[in-house]
Amino acid sequence: MQRSVLWKLSVMMFLEFFIWGAWLPLIFGYLPELKFTGLQQSIILAMFNIAAILAMFFSTQIVDRNFAAEKFLAFSQLIGGLAMIGLAFVTDFWSFLGLMLVHCLFYVPTISITNSIAFTHVRDAQNDFPLVRLWGTIGWIAASWPFVFLLADWEKIPSFGSVGFVDWLGAALGTAKTGTAMVEATTWTFIVAGIGSIVLAGFSLLLPHTPPKPVETGSQTLAWLEATKVLALPFIAVLFVVTFFDAAIHQCYFVWTGRYLMHIGIPSNWVMPVMSVGQFAEIFTMAILGYCLKGLGWKRTMIIGILGHAARFAVFAYVPVPGVAVAINVLHGICYAFFFATVYIFVDEFFPKDARASAQGLFNLLILGVGPLVGNFLGPWLMETFTVDAVVNYQKLFLVPSLTAVFAALLLLLFFNPPPKEPVPEAVPLGAAEP
Repeated sequence: MQRSVLWKLSVMMFLEFFIWGAWLPLIFGYLPELKFTGLQQSIILAMFNIAAILAMFFSTQIVDRNFAAEKFLAFSQLIGGLAMIGLAFVTDFWSFLGLMLVHCLFYVPTISITNSIAFTHVRDAQNDFPLVRLWGTIGWIAASWPFVFLLADWEKIPSFGSVGFVDWLGAALGTAKTGTAMVEATTWTFIVAGIGSIVLAGFSLLLPHTPPKPVETGSQTLAWLEATKVLALPFIAVLFVVTFFDAAIHQCYFVWTGRYLMHIGIPSNWVMPVMSVGQFAEIFTMAILGYCLKGLGWKRTMIIGILGHAARFAVFAYVPVPGVAVAINVLHGICYAFFFATVYIFVDEFFPKDARASAQGLFNLLILGVGPLVGNFLGPWLMETFTVDAVVNYQKLFLVPSLTAVFAALLLLLFFNPPPKEPVPEAVPLGAAEP
């Protein structure tokens, strides 16, 4: 493959996840500062999940059948970017909700679209896609870490050189803005994300051409219907169910981990860097994913990814020690790469060519939509269930996702048996027998 193509695809992934990483980590603390109620906050955050569900039936259908993917990406990022910038200047619920909905409706489909573009132009999906996709993780990290310093209260931090470097760095990392100053500073996360989106809109026009795929004779006119037909195959149906479980478990990690880390003694300003330890590990894991897939195969690779959740939550439950909690976050990268990234690669190899973007959307329906939506509502309910006298019983709480992950891994072990080489036929009628 020409290096220029790989370079363009890598930049595309960097910018795609830079956008998401710039605003998501801090919005959980920003919304309460706007005096939104808990229900209003949940509704705003649910827009991302709802957009993932709608994308399955509309946006990816449009791309698969009607438009060049790179042009759709450019249009979507332009509109989504303008809406994101608008979020920096509104503070009332309905305006914020409307702009967030617009952004998510246009941004979320591009996660599937960028995957589809990458898979179309890499020669070897198992080897090349992980190397392209790891730049998305680098983009997320690049967006989130600078805000640790940008949100510091520099008026309370000694001038550089007036104290030792270690003392200065400790003050810079441990002195965050509060109140109105914090709210005003956090608005820059939306502006930075919006600018990144507009940059990607322009850069998309430089991406290799990815034309729409016309309907083949005997295929469904609706691409998402063509993709869902493959669920009639038992091994695809099992993977679909397991993906739902894994996506819900994955979201619970984000819902619970921040409070857990502070509970065991990690300072609040270090929570985001601690959680990003897993993303650094993800870079390495994505780099070697191709070798792991060839050596371990689909099933064992995915099982390892799911069991990573079980191990991490078990350690959280039984070893509530700050240093151990930081170290075990390394498994986050393995959980993502060995399952979610592997699922994307698997989908590209086993689904019909004319419906691959919709097939990616079908699994994103779970990975970004239904699974996280369930996790967003189930997570707080479980935490409340295991709270007695304002103290959360984290041991019992974390055993729920840990045992669920073990159950999902067993489903894969016993019932996920894809054909070793032959892909799924281009058109598989409902009710057809597995080849």
